[in-house]
Amino acid sequence: MKGMVLTGHGGLDRLVWREDLPVPLPSENEVLIRVGASAVNNTDVNTRTGWYSKSVRGDTAEGAAAGYTADIDADGSWTGAPLGFPLVQGADCCGEIVAVGEGVSTGRVGERVLVRALQSVAEGDADSRVSTFGSERNGAFAEYTSVLSHDAVAVDSDLSDVELATFPCAFSTAEGMIQRGAVGADRVLVTGASGGVGSAAVQLAKRRGAHVTAVTSPGKASALRALGADETLDRDAELPARSFDVVLDLVGGARWNDWIDALRNGGRYVTSGAIAGPIVELDLRTLYLRDLSLFGSTFQPDTVFTDLVGYIEAGEIRPVVAEVYPLRDLRQAQESFLAKSFIGKIGIQVA
Repeated sequence: MKGMVLTGHGGLDRLVWREDLPVPLPSENEVLIRVGASAVNNTDVNTRTGWYSKSVRGDTAEGAAAGYTADIDADGSWTGAPLGFPLVQGADCCGEIVAVGEGVSTGRVGERVLVRALQSVAEGDADSRVSTFGSERNGAFAEYTSVLSHDAVAVDSDLSDVELATFPCAFSTAEGMIQRGAVGADRVLVTGASGGVGSAAVQLAKRRGAHVTAVTSPGKASALRALGADETLDRDAELPARSFDVVLDLVGGARWNDWIDALRNGGRYVTSGAIAGPIVELDLRTLYLRDLSLFGSTFQPDTVFTDLVGYIEAGEIRPVVAEVYPLRDLRQAQESFLAKSFIGKIGIQVA
């Protein structure tokens, strides 16, 4: 089969087009999926570069094109464990089940499905509760992929494969943050609001009745208001102090204490990204004297993804597709992704 493989941590040159990849065989309790479409995510880039390594302390853009000079092979993955190469990345997947392994009903053949980006690991694995599709196991940057039947969720929608493929990783990350932060009719600040997760968070927080303020650049403000943001703030603007019940932060970096100061007493801060840099400084007195709650958000209960599919089928959320590239042009798609001149997601057409 045809596909794009990652040959090791590093720059864009580590993405290599192949036309001789073996079609995976579904193991027990697995299904084989013919991939229709995928999309580009920060985690695809961060895994390629090894940004997750503790030796990397800068922002995600620093080594995004050429990689890092530091030794990141030992802990450059999402879980901190070494990856096996070559690896088929692609955390997003919309496709059709074409075969099933032992223990799976043949009635699933022909189902149109979305694949969970975060998948359960084997029982007894004390090091991690989840593995990432396209990181710890091969993903959707190839014509076929196999996953546990449980992780291939049927979807009934008139949206195209590309449109549907923009949901799994970004929207489940955003929904996981929102559920972790118990967002309701709150005043919510979303940082990095024009990206895939940020624009998803705007829609999903509004769905729960929140008043949403989106932090973005001036040229993207009107598009985010069209997605539901009640207000927008320039990413360099001074933030109103103690004005928000919840901060959904994907940025971190030098302005991290500004996000914290923007919380009301008793507020909740949730992070699932640090594109401006992972190393921040916290005055613990701020945390305890103001009764703040800080949450990291990666692990997602199964209900997060099934809830998300329900929102899609009910038409409660919509895809935001900025550009579409054929799989063969994945390098160019990542170059466009790194330019950050778009809103939402960049789709990858596979079939």
